[in-house]
Amino acid sequence: MKSYLISGLVAILLTISLQSAFAVETEQEPQPPEIPEPSPEPDPIKKSEPEPVPDPFPGETESEKIQRLTTEIEKIKQENTNLQGQISNLKNDKLRLESQISELNQTVENLKEITMEQIRVIMDLVNRLKDVVFEKIFSPTINL
Repeated sequence: MKSYLISGLVAILLTISLQSAFAVETEQEPQPPEIPEPSPEPDPIKKSEPEPVPDPFPGETESEKIQRLTTEIEKIKQENTNLQGQISNLKNDKLRLESQISELNQTVENLKEITMEQIRVIMDLVNRLKDVVFEKIFSPTINL
């Protein structure tokens, strides 16, 4: 029994000493992180030199260039004239359509007025018929 008691005390002492040893290790303060070294700045991107624009019509003389440009200008002037004609045609069409719409609106208004007048006449005839029916049919019956 003594041996059990001694071995138990030894075990308790060992666990206490081991716990304190581990506790010392865990209680240490962490080291601050190291400051990273600054990275070197990248080299700037150099701008490339633009290449000269090549001549669009190599081998032409000045008079040929002038003749070609004159021809193109005349063609563009003709297209401009055609477009102006189309614009004036469209404007005329627009005016014609606007006048037709105006005429249609006037016709609709006239038909509306005629319809309203017909409704008034019908209502008047209905009222007259009602009066006649009451006077000729129901009046003699009521007097009896």
